[in-house]
Parts: sequence; C-alpha cells; structure tokens
Amino acid sequence: MIESETLELLEWHRLCQHLATFAATKLGATAARHLKIPDSQIQSEQLLEQTKEVYQLESRLTTGLSFEGIQDIGDSLERAERSGVLAGEELLAIATTLAGARSLRRVIDNQEDLPILTELVADLRTYPELEQEIHRCIDERAQVTDRASQKLGEIRTDLRRVRSQITQKLQNILQAKSGAVQEQLITQRSDRFVIPVKAPQKDAIPGIVHDTSTSGATLYVEPNSVVPLGNQLRQIIRREQAEEETIRRVLTEQVAAVKPDLERLLAIATTLDMATARSRYSFWLGANPPRFIQREDKEIITLRNLRHPLLVWQQQHEQGQPVVPVDLLINPLIRVVTITGPNTGGKTVTLKTLGLAALMAKVGLFVPAREPVEIPWFDKVLADIGDEQSLQQSLSTFSGHIRRISRILEALGNGESGSENGEKEIPNPQSLVLLDEVGAGTDPVEGSALAIALLQYLANHAQLTIATTHFGELKALKYEDERFENASVEFDESTLSPTYRLLWGIPGRSNALTIALRLGLKPEVVEEAKIQVGEATDEVNQVIAGLEAQRRRQETKAAEAQSLLQQAERLYKEVSAKAASLEERESSLRASQEIAVQQAIAQAKGEIAQVIRRLQKGTPTAQEAQQATNALNQIGQQYQPATPAKPKAGFMPKVGDRVRIPKLGQIADVITAPDEDGELSVRFGLMKMTVKLQDVESLDGQKPEPVVKAKPAPATVTPPPQNVPEIRTSKNTIDLRGKRVADAEYILDKAISEATGPVWIIHGYGTGKLRQGVHAFLQQHPRVNNYEPAEQADGGTGVTVAHIKK
Repeated sequence: MIESETLELLEWHRLCQHLATFAATKLGATAARHLKIPDSQIQSEQLLEQTKEVYQLESRLTTGLSFEGIQDIGDSLERAERSGVLAGEELLAIATTLAGARSLRRVIDNQEDLPILTELVADLRTYPELEQEIHRCIDERAQVTDRASQKLGEIRTDLRRVRSQITQKLQNILQAKSGAVQEQLITQRSDRFVIPVKAPQKDAIPGIVHDTSTSGATLYVEPNSVVPLGNQLRQIIRREQAEEETIRRVLTEQVAAVKPDLERLLAIATTLDMATARSRYSFWLGANPPRFIQREDKEIITLRNLRHPLLVWQQQHEQGQPVVPVDLLINPLIRVVTITGPNTGGKTVTLKTLGLAALMAKVGLFVPAREPVEIPWFDKVLADIGDEQSLQQSLSTFSGHIRRISRILEALGNGESGSENGEKEIPNPQSLVLLDEVGAGTDPVEGSALAIALLQYLANHAQLTIATTHFGELKALKYEDERFENASVEFDESTLSPTYRLLWGIPGRSNALTIALRLGLKPEVVEEAKIQVGEATDEVNQVIAGLEAQRRRQETKAAEAQSLLQQAERLYKEVSAKAASLEERESSLRASQEIAVQQAIAQAKGEIAQVIRRLQKGTPTAQEAQQATNALNQIGQQYQPATPAKPKAGFMPKVGDRVRIPKLGQIADVITAPDEDGELSVRFGLMKMTVKLQDVESLDGQKPEPVVKAKPAPATVTPPPQNVPEIRTSKNTIDLRGKRVADAEYILDKAISEATGPVWIIHGYGTGKLRQGVHAFLQQHPRVNNYEPAEQADGGTGVTVAHIKK
C-alpha cells in the first residue's frame, strides 16, 4: 500500500525506534516500535490529551510515573486459560504486575485536573487478594513456600529429617574410614548423597558407585547403609514436587478465572506507558502540543521553527550538524506549494519534516516547533520521495515515479463531484501529498507539462500538496491560480553553499552558471551558455535576486521593529507600575496629612477650652481679658494654615527649565521652547509629551505670560536615558519552589530565551539543591551575563536575579 511506502520513505520506523527508548516496559517498547496511526481525528485528539495530561502530571511529580513491577504476562495468561500450570516465576510476575498497576492508579487518583487518565484507570481491577495469595505461596526466589499448605509443610519436615539422618551417617563413615576417602566431603550425584573414595580402596566402603573422577583415581560411592535412606528421600522429594504442582495449579486456576480483567489491566498499563513515552520524547525534543485546525474556517497552517526530529536525534546522539528549522505558514486558500532551488538545499528535508510533523500530531506526539502549532488533521499522508529506479523490474527513474504517483492518485479516492468551474473534486479532501522532483527523469518539456497537469489535479483532490521541482514553468502557476504558492531554498553565492532556509513567495533561481564560473569554468564558456539561455531568463533571475534582497531587508526591518515594540511595551509597563506606585504613595501621604490636621484641630480646641475655663473663674479683669486675647491669637497663628502666596505673572519657560504641571501633579523638564501656538514639549521620567503654556507654572508658582507670535526656538533633543530601570514585575518573576532541577531548567531556559531584561528567580531556601541547580544552569547559559542574590526586600538569598545579555 502507498501509505506503507510513505512511512518507509519518511523513515517513520526510525522515529518509532527513538520513541521506544522512552518506554518503561517491554509492552510499551513493543507498542512504540509498531505504532498504529489513528483512523480518525477524535482518536488523535484523545491521544494528544493523554500526552498532555502525562506531561502535566510528570511536571508535578518528583520522580515521574513509575512502571516498576509491570511485566509482559500475556503468554502466561494464555497458558493459564488453556489449563497449563504456571511456573513460580510466571506467578510472581503476575503479582508484581498487579502491584505496579495499583500504584499507577493510586498516583493518578491522587491528582486533580486529569480527566482522561482518571477515566482510563477507573475500571482497572488489580485483585489485591490474588496478589497476596501468590506472595503467600511463592517467595522472592519464585519457590513454593512451606506455608503454602499444611501438607507441604509436613513433607518438607520429613525431607529435612531424612537429609539430616543421611548426612549424619555419612559423617560417621568419613571419620571411621578416613584413610579410604579422598577428602572429607559429602556431595551429590544424580540426586544421591555420596562420598569420594580412593579407587584402590573401594572395597573398604562397600556401596553403589554413581560417578568417577576424570582421572579415575576417585570413586563417588553411596554406602550400602545409606541406600535405604536415599530411596526414602527420593520418594519424599517426589511427594514434595507433586504438592508444589498442586499449589501452583490452584493459583493458575485463580489467574485463569480473571484473565479478561488482567488482559484489560495489561492494555491500560501499555496505554499509560505509551502516553508517558510520548510525553518524555516530546519533552526531549522541546516540542509543543499541536492544535488541529479547519482550513475551511480560514485558519492558517502555522509551523514556526519546525525541526526534523530525526536530525535532532542525530545531532544529539551522533554528533550531527546543527538542525536548521523551517517556517511553514500556509494560507487557507493555498492547495499547492512548489519549492524550487539548488540541489542539497533542503527541499527534500522540508518535505520529510512536514510529513513527519503531520504523522506525529496524528499519533498524539507533540510537534518540534514553536508555539502555537496549528496543523490540519490529514486522513492520509502520501509521498513520492527519492529514486524509484529498479534494474530487476526494468524501471527507469521516471517510470518508478509515475508508478508511485499513480498509486497516490488511486489512494486519494474516487468520490468525485463537480465544482463550479467544471472541475471534478472530492467533497472534503483531507490528504497531504508530498512530491519530490515532480516530472523529473524524462524530456524537460513533456516532464514540465506533466508536472503542471498533475499539480492542477492535486489542487482539486488533496487538502495540501508540497512539491519540489527544477522546472521554471511551475513557478508561473502562482500567478494563474490563487491556490498555488511559491517557495524556495536560499543559496549563498559567496560561499557556494545552501543556507537551508526556506523563503516564501519567491521562486528559486538558477545558480548553475554562477556556480560554474566560481568553480573555475572558462568565462567564455559561461558567457556562451548565458547567450544560449537567453536574456529573458537572465532578467528573470535578476528580478528574483532583487526580490530576495528586498525580502532580506524587510526581515531585518521587521526584526528591528519587533525589538523596538518589545522595548516600548516593557517601558510602558514599568512607567505604569511607577505611576501606580506614586499614586498609592500620594494617597498615603494625603491620608497621613488629614490625620495630622485632625489632631491639630483637636489640640487647638483643647487649648481654647482651657483659656475659656480660666476666664470663667471669678470676675475677669481687663488685664486677664487682654491675656486671653493674646493666647487666642497665638493659638490661631500656630494652627491656622499659611495663606498661599499669589502667583507672580511674567514667567516664560526656557529649554532646560523645570516646570510643574498641576493637572498631572508632575514636575517636568522643558525640552522645546513654547511655539507661536503656545505649545511646548516636556519630559518627565521616560515620558515625553506636548502641553499648553497655560497648563504649566514655575516651581515657585509663577504663571506664564501669554505668547507673542514669534519663531519657535530650535528644539534641543536630549538622548534618552541609556540605563532602563530594572523593576520586578509578575512577568519577569519565576517561582520554581517545589520543582525538580530538571523541570526548573526547562522553565528557566524558556523564560531566559524570551526575556529582554533581568529575571527574578524564586527558588527558596530548603535544602539548597534547587538553588545550586539554578546557579549551575545560569552559569553555563549563553544569554546570562551574571547573576546575584536579590535585595533583602525582594527575598534575599531565597531569590536570584539573572541579568540577561542585550
């Protein structure tokens, strides 16, 4: 089937092998290596939710989910159902699997906000009574214990008694016939107790010879006096074996009685292990959860910084080259994207990366791209990548491609319906088609025509088609049909090597003649080739080169604009925080002033009351009345607020003066003199604004005089402050308390990569391990300039401030 061929072309089996290394059980690893791709979007969404919840759960746990004890007991269950007798090792494996599954369920039940996992383990039956019975009857060495049954206990008591009698008799013989024995040793041959006797002295100890040494000098003899006891011992051993088998048979029957529930337990444990493996693999990749979009709802395919997962593995484990990410932002109207450019430029890698990303999303894996990850759910991923040449089948490269493409078109389905323009298209095409070097391997004219017809057909019958090509005619499809788009891989002419960057909206241009000239081909040959190609082609290449240069300039300006926007947003937040702090401080001062005024009034009332009481005592004289008047005047002068001075007129602010803006309650610096309209520019803090002349006054309260029409003074712009204040906010503060060092490193790396200023890291005191881990991570991080403990008011040594390089 073409779907299986596609998986081979995309090297899906290698990704499954990588995923299997993250599984905790043999069952999970086997399931990962034979990963089944879901048939519906609902199944994919369920798998994604499982991965998300395990990802969330393991971020809370100290050691992650543990699958200790869970083993592959499937064969044992089958044999138990067929009335076979399980060995002690198999019964012990069943008991440990029950215990491991119960531990998993307990961990999940103790967590909140895990509806998918909670529902998954809700029907899990772990049969603790069966586990206890197995452990009662089978010990850690997988042997049946004496307590398994009373009969077995009695048999083993007899067994120990007879062994003791045999040993005692043999010890007596060894002492009595010490000259005839080779060494003072009791051993066993064929389950019979024997002693080593010198061959020449065999008649000294009559008995049965069970074995001879290699040299023939020693005979292993069971003395005649011990033979009856040996026979008795063998009979007891047979009785012991029969009783052990009876006990294991009873346990096996108990296992067989609950076989469906144990198979369900195995399936749930495997599902959990698979979800955990997907979560851990996604975390290792630095991937993010995808969201399935509906292109019919005008949603854009968004895959920024998309990396090839196999190349990431190769870089990490095989010292491969750094992975260059690609950006895929595809408009909902686009059905076909043609990628052009030089060989080895990354066109085929782009196809494989997108194909693997679509499959990873379908099986519940996160996609190695920057958030947000938005991709359609493709019912089929079909690919024609690589050379299909076969000498055995007499197939050329062209024939091999055509046969595979025919299978792709056949797999797209036959449910066609007419469209408005008369074209036939299926009602809801959901397939992703990836074509490498479409139309190659034959006459360029016919190959180009065939490629155009094929892509137009796929535009009607597939959700999205990505095709790589060297045919220049395919570049023009974009300008004839809005469903087509061009992209190209960038080529650095100065180094004669590709950059592996994907450029959108610009077709690739031919670099063959440029490369040939740089590599030393005679200039006259290259010039003759240019003449053969024609001036039109050269002009097209020049236009494309101009577009590429223009695009690079736009990208640079966009990056600068984004940086300025981020800085402006940061400054706005800091100024807003300062303004809020000042307002809070002003409100606090106003409240304290009101309290002081009320206290002064109360004190003044008390002093006036004392004066009145003195006058009321006896008959007041004129002298006493004058004294009371003086006292009241003093009280009035003490508590009555001073009359504000009237503002003086005639003030005119100049550049550099400091003025007050009563409406804003701010003191500002004048940076532009008043113009003929009576407006001037001022700055307070990091803010600049234009105000009316009548809205300002001097620091001593003078009002400005009206402006007479005159030429405005030249504005003197002072440079903005270089040192931006470092203010702690909720956005630049990270709380790592309770986190593991590994989880903390992941959170720190993400925060530092997005930070534009200092980062406050709360790690607390505790044992100090988290703080040590944080400091070790900061010390080696390339973006961290230095780090130090926070101010005492901000947490002291329980908080670390990391300063980010500009």
